[in-house]
Parts: sequence; C-alpha cells; structure tokens
Amino acid sequence: MVNQSFVLILIAVICSVAGQVTLKLGMTAVGAIGGEALAQPAQLVLRVATTPLVLVGLGLYALGAVAWMTVLSRVTLSFAYPMLALTYAITPAAAWLVLGEALPAARWAGIAVICAGVFLIARS
Repeated sequence: MVNQSFVLILIAVICSVAGQVTLKLGMTAVGAIGGEALAQPAQLVLRVATTPLVLVGLGLYALGAVAWMTVLSRVTLSFAYPMLALTYAITPAAAWLVLGEALPAARWAGIAVICAGVFLIARS
C-alpha cells in the first residue's frame, strides 16, 4: 500500500506542477490583468474561461486532487503532506525547462534543501 501511495503522491505532485506550468502558459496567452481588464470582469472571466490552456491546467489540478484524496484515505497526513513540498522543488525546475525562466544559484540551493527534507520524511 505504501508503494502505491508513493505513486499516487507523485501523480498529485506531477499534476500540480503540470497544472502550474499550463496555467502560466494560458494566462500568458490571456495577457496581463490590469485595471482595464478588472473594470470589465465579465469579459475577463469569459476570456480566461475560454482559454484552452487555462482549462487544461484546471483539469490537471482536478486530476491531482483525486489522486491526493486517494492518498489521504491511505496514509497519515503527517507523512503525506510534506511530500507535496516536492512541488516547490519541481515547479521552478519545470519553469526553467519549459518557460525559460532564470533560476539563480540560491534558488537551486533552496530546491536541494527541500529535496533533502522530503527524503528524510520519506525514510521515516
């Protein structure tokens, strides 16, 4: 059951990371939301809600939520929840790879610390 739970945790993490990257791509297509857009909320909501990448991103979150709820039905929260910290490590790496975002050395160091913490929790 623990191995299956690890797989489900990874599915939840991957869905979260993919959802974030996809939402970023979708919202980049929508454009920056400033005062003009906020002055016309119905048009803004329609524009966001009809952007395919936004919908895919939200769908990925929904899939991840289903995987996460399954995890919660199987393992303790004190074990499972810290595993979600992997999203804080993988999302910036995905942004670097997919979106071409810069990751300074200090951010890479933070990612390493997060991964070390998750490793320690996984071994407990």
